[in-house]
Amino acid sequence: MEAKFIAFEGGDASGKTTQAERVSQKLNAVFTREPGGTSVGESLRSILLDPKEPVALRAEALLMAASRAQLVQDVIQPTLAEGQHVVTDRFLASSLAYQGYASGLEIDQVLYLSLFATDNLTPDLTILIDLPVEESMKRRGNTPDRFEQENIDFHQRVRNGYLKMAETQSDTWIVIDGTKNQETVATNVDQAILSSLQLA
Repeated sequence: MEAKFIAFEGGDASGKTTQAERVSQKLNAVFTREPGGTSVGESLRSILLDPKEPVALRAEALLMAASRAQLVQDVIQPTLAEGQHVVTDRFLASSLAYQGYASGLEIDQVLYLSLFATDNLTPDLTILIDLPVEESMKRRGNTPDRFEQENIDFHQRVRNGYLKMAETQSDTWIVIDGTKNQETVATNVDQAILSSLQLA
């Protein structure tokens, strides 16, 4: 069976990380995350998520792309080449949602930068765990990171951006209702993967 690349996307506190980790274990896949996943990426992650670190928007997009480029080279491409599935908590679509739709950078420019970073690699399947912004804000912890502390309008633009991408790329995107309980979400995710990629 050909190795598959599955990305989980969604707003903060949507439950995507829980599902991504669970699916990676079920499929015996390599799990990774963005930003991060490599020593370089984790160093950049600490900068990008630090609420006390003022990062210019274009610098933010470039740092995200740098982390992604390292992840693709060191982890994703070699793993897929060995015939093993990869599951990631966030990928290219996060840059489009956060730096593009929410923050105002030109979508085409963010996409070009992201595809340059990934050497045109895109997921075989993107699973969007969709959650209303009000609900996601209720679920957050007491120490929000730099993105989580953005206002409700920012996070609404993130959500709208994700939903727009899901609508325009419906052949490779699945939207899962994140308001359901964890067991129901898990069942819906598994069914989506099975029907889309024929994976057990």
